[in-house]
Amino acid sequence: MASMEFGDFLRARRAQVTPDQVGLPTTGRRRVAGLRREEVAALVGLSVDYYIRLEQGRERHPSTQVLSSIADALQLDHDACQHLFRIAGFAPGLRTSARPERIDPDLRQLMDGWLHTPTLLLGRAYDVLARNRLSAALWRPFTHSDNLLLNVFLDDAAPSFYKDWRAATVNTVAGFRTAAGAALDDSRIKDIVAHLRAASPEFVEIWERNDARGKAADIKTFIHPDVGELTLRMQAFDVRSAPGQQLVVYHAEPGTSSARALDLLGSLAATADAVS
Repeated sequence: MASMEFGDFLRARRAQVTPDQVGLPTTGRRRVAGLRREEVAALVGLSVDYYIRLEQGRERHPSTQVLSSIADALQLDHDACQHLFRIAGFAPGLRTSARPERIDPDLRQLMDGWLHTPTLLLGRAYDVLARNRLSAALWRPFTHSDNLLLNVFLDDAAPSFYKDWRAATVNTVAGFRTAAGAALDDSRIKDIVAHLRAASPEFVEIWERNDARGKAADIKTFIHPDVGELTLRMQAFDVRSAPGQQLVVYHAEPGTSSARALDLLGSLAATADAVS
């Protein structure tokens, strides 16, 4: 078990559940908005001392039954529950290597063939390993790095590029934490977290919430300097040939202003490539 990660996760998620949400009475003044340790212990059917040892990392071998009961008490969704089991040592982590992540040539060819859908290939640490031409045009405003998480927090373009920048930061951190939980020994992930802890108070505040949520079907709105507002649907797919990598695909609803803006962006990108 990664005891520090496990204890931090329990404390953070306990703080996000109110007594009302779990049917407990709220009597008197409370120093915290979330649940107390003794309240979680009572909901799970554990002694307070045992639960405290879990949060402090002194109890390293909880059973799957205990973990399931804690997940219910803290009202964890599917992704957060999987994250809990993974950091407790009940799910195999990814086998990582110091070597650069490989890009499957066939996948790269497939991405390049999608002329009307911006597509990114993300590595374990949210490094952008590959992008097709339309994706490069969509994310042209970003110049800070080739890492999605670093760009969301540290690129000057981010707050104006995302129509709801706060939602983008929260969702990106939650997805990154899920990836981090699957690869606890990945040095690149640790370096990015350490860098952002030192550089971004906003990241620290969101990271310490311990939200864990994988990328899923979503709708995102961007404000692009060349074509204006685009509302795009997003789908994310795990890459079976490279565990930990994700293929992220965006598309616009046909016939909408966003579809026309995306077509215009593609035309601009093709023209720029022809000129260069």
